[in-house]
Amino acid sequence: MSSEKEVDPKMHTAEHLLNAAMVRMFNRGRCFSAHIEKKKSKCDYRFDRPLEAAEVSELEKKVNGAIADNLEVLEEFLPRAEAEKIYNLERLPEDAGDSVRIVKIGDYDGCPCIGPHARATGELGHFRIISSDFADGILRIRYKLSAA
Repeated sequence: MSSEKEVDPKMHTAEHLLNAAMVRMFNRGRCFSAHIEKKKSKCDYRFDRPLEAAEVSELEKKVNGAIADNLEVLEEFLPRAEAEKIYNLERLPEDAGDSVRIVKIGDYDGCPCIGPHARATGELGHFRIISSDFADGILRIRYKLSAA
């Protein structure tokens, strides 16, 4: 992912919501790669096919529903041993220490993360998938946020 100073908090929060929607719809895990910028962002998922138009619409509906719910974004710190029982820590560096920062978005999402986030989902505006494509087992989703 981009360095923390380059990451837009709203777009990064939208990435969390998109990941949660992907997990809920397809149960295939979160993105393995993301590039988060203020104008547009992208997430790459291990997948076996392109998305259908109805699936793109449903993903947008789920993310925009979480935005409309104005969910609070909170952080908590857990001992690594406790965090690994609940969360996937495979992207966490081995030398990250014993305390893991967990970012929770209401009851919609929770995961280890070091990036900046909005204070609540209501700050994000409208989420829109601008394109998705599939090649060599990778599904790439590009998205934007705009004023509500």
